[in-house]
Amino acid sequence: MIEKVIFYVFAAILLAAATLVITARNPVHSALSLVLAFFSSAALWLLAEAEFLGIALILVYVGAVMVLFLFVVMMLDINLSVLREGFARYLPLGALVGVIMVLQMLLVLGSAEVDLATLSAEASSASTESNNIRLLGSVLYTVYVYPFELAAMVLLLAIIAAIMLTHRRRGGTKHQDISAQVRTRKEDRLRMVRMPTERKNDS
Repeated sequence: MIEKVIFYVFAAILLAAATLVITARNPVHSALSLVLAFFSSAALWLLAEAEFLGIALILVYVGAVMVLFLFVVMMLDINLSVLREGFARYLPLGALVGVIMVLQMLLVLGSAEVDLATLSAEASSASTESNNIRLLGSVLYTVYVYPFELAAMVLLLAIIAAIMLTHRRRGGTKHQDISAQVRTRKEDRLRMVRMPTERKNDS
């Protein structure tokens, strides 16, 4: 009974945080609400005895991705009026996509091939037999090792592409040339000027 109460509490917090992500006026508040949503999702994963997914959600998304989002949001000068106009413009399309996704999930869960009781029983039996982190690692690095490596290459290419797109040459910037500094001579930097002396006027 206590597990159901905890589940409904975290599920309610997750829904409220997800709603605040798209309805908050301040982008920083939206990012913080997304952090709360990630924490609630991690708690739900822990209740489902999926410790690896819960810990990965906190370490990867909350610890890395959301910190990056917060830095980007706080460093950029974001025009809130333009964001609100875009939100109002794409609200009907977003609502339509959301309704379609909900209908698809209901069709999948309501089909005869998906039995939630059987799936939960199999998951509980598998978790009691062995550690789910060990099972996930053995499947990931044996059966799905090539898709895993392919995903790593795609992420590496995405990182390189992001660096190449953002690293543009700017005009007027000064760069330090170490080789030119080492090859410099006294004649290149020092000029001796001979000037005639002038008599001081006492008057």
